[in-house]
Amino acid sequence: MESEFYRLKRLPPYVFAEVNAMKARARAAADDIIDLGMGNPDQPTPQHIVDKLVEAARNPRAHRYSMSRGIPGLRKALAGYYQRRFNVDLDPETECIVTLGSKEGLANLASAITSPGDILLVPNPSYPIHPYGFIIAGGSVRHIPVIPNDDLLTALKRAVKHSVPKPVALVLNYPSNPTALIADLDFYGQVVDFCRFHGIYILSDLAYAEIYFDIEPPPSILQVPGAKDVAIEFTSMSKTYNMPGWRIGFAAGNKTLIHALSRIKSYLDYGAFTPIQVAASAALNGPQECVEEIRQLYKDRRDVLIEGLEAAGWSVPCPPATMFAWAPIPPAFAHLGSLEFSKLLLRDAKVAVAPGIGFGEHGDGHVRIALVENRHRIRQAVRNIKQFLGSYDKVLENAEKEKVIGA
Repeated sequence: MESEFYRLKRLPPYVFAEVNAMKARARAAADDIIDLGMGNPDQPTPQHIVDKLVEAARNPRAHRYSMSRGIPGLRKALAGYYQRRFNVDLDPETECIVTLGSKEGLANLASAITSPGDILLVPNPSYPIHPYGFIIAGGSVRHIPVIPNDDLLTALKRAVKHSVPKPVALVLNYPSNPTALIADLDFYGQVVDFCRFHGIYILSDLAYAEIYFDIEPPPSILQVPGAKDVAIEFTSMSKTYNMPGWRIGFAAGNKTLIHALSRIKSYLDYGAFTPIQVAASAALNGPQECVEEIRQLYKDRRDVLIEGLEAAGWSVPCPPATMFAWAPIPPAFAHLGSLEFSKLLLRDAKVAVAPGIGFGEHGDGHVRIALVENRHRIRQAVRNIKQFLGSYDKVLENAEKEKVIGA
């Protein structure tokens, strides 16, 4: 029986599916594909965190249902992290909640606060759950273009002025996936003042708070006086501690939004496995040298990638944060768009990247390159790309000569 389900009809075809299918076919043919597409940390979780998981899992009492809003010890650990890192005071009971990764928290909060027809403001390009969490919930997304020479705050004011009904919420994501853009407290302050005035909630995604290079540590929007009146912030263990598969994240801030998320989650899950939460508490409360080591790892990989691509003739901005490079498509290939260019890279350079169109229409001039392979493999990827670019230069040069001869 064939049916068109309402929520599925609102979702476009999965942009990454074509590249993923090509990647699978290439690997089945024994091609050596260097996969820089998905932001999936490749290093093991620090040993002391794993040891705490094993220790907690040996206790039979930990095998029972957990708590959907998180065990008290982990919520206290999150509050402690915010105090140390941002000098922000949080009440673990009313201003903190544990999520199954930041993605789950964002999606469930969207479901909790969105009515059919509500307008939500989301930057474009952006991580897919930012718009589609609201679309799945029945809302209408107004995209705020993140483009050169256009200040986001100006674009935000323009979007609110021309939105009917008034927007319910705004999503922010700094450091940004996929663009690696960063924000400062002055920017956050202006956004908080604007949203408080207009009665708009702010959902800040701070998943890459600890992956930064050569800059001051990224701030939290909750550092702004009065931010808790309108803002909730999502963080994650995935990138900071190499714990992507553990599925542990958090939300903190506005009590009304925390309560809404808690109520929705109470119907949907019993929380993460208790030993995972105990281990996450140990990560936040324990030695933090591993965080610096992870940060340095990505910095070293970033430098190899950016310097190598520059030498290969592909100029890519050096990302100040995140585990991604947001790479403009080389001019000779710009007419293809990001999906076709990604397919060419995969076919001819054996390098998989994420097409920018998967992050929104304003991302189509870029591809996202993830720093998820070691330096040796990244150097190999750069060599492959250099050869690819060189061979296409010759193809284009010959085509131009043929045009001249034909004329």
